[in-house]
Amino acid sequence: MSWNMGPGMHDCPSDQITQLLRSWGQGEKAAIDQVIPLVYSELRRLADSYLRRERPDHTLQPTALIHEAYLRLAAQRNEWQNRGHFYGVAAHLMRLILTDYARSHLTSKRGSGDRKLPLHEDSLASTTHPEDLLALEEALAQLAQVDERKCRILEMRFFGGMTPEQTAEALGISGPTIRRELRLARAFLRQQLTLSGNFHST
Repeated sequence: MSWNMGPGMHDCPSDQITQLLRSWGQGEKAAIDQVIPLVYSELRRLADSYLRRERPDHTLQPTALIHEAYLRLAAQRNEWQNRGHFYGVAAHLMRLILTDYARSHLTSKRGSGDRKLPLHEDSLASTTHPEDLLALEEALAQLAQVDERKCRILEMRFFGGMTPEQTAEALGISGPTIRRELRLARAFLRQQLTLSGNFHST
């Protein structure tokens, strides 16, 4: 697969991307090759957003992260609703990929002891340590069990760097609902991280 920069999500008609995604979901192989250049710039933005929060010596580069996410996307048979739905699933897969890498990194180090870091407004999405990423992943998994939509909102906004408008499009809900759900999701996540002993409130 050649990862050439496409025109970007705002330079291509939304209905064109949506139609190609739906054709992809219906099993048309040619649609995959057509849609990837059109969505590449947004996938790159998502990858950059995630990797900015990783440790400085992280070996996974944006292109490799996009490629791994693409392989997982291509293996699925989603009935894509629109491009927002596609980007939302892509953001979720990127987080899972980076969590796998963090877990592998910790295993190779044989652990490095417990960490207690300040939990403030920005720390939910600004951690660069594998231990912190895994603690966040566990808290997000707990949130997903309680309310999967809140988990997806938090994931898209904090970790994927998606705008409220993009998040609303991906989930098919309104902007005010996004803001309300996000407040509740953040409160839940802070509570879980505090109870786990991995973080403490400032």
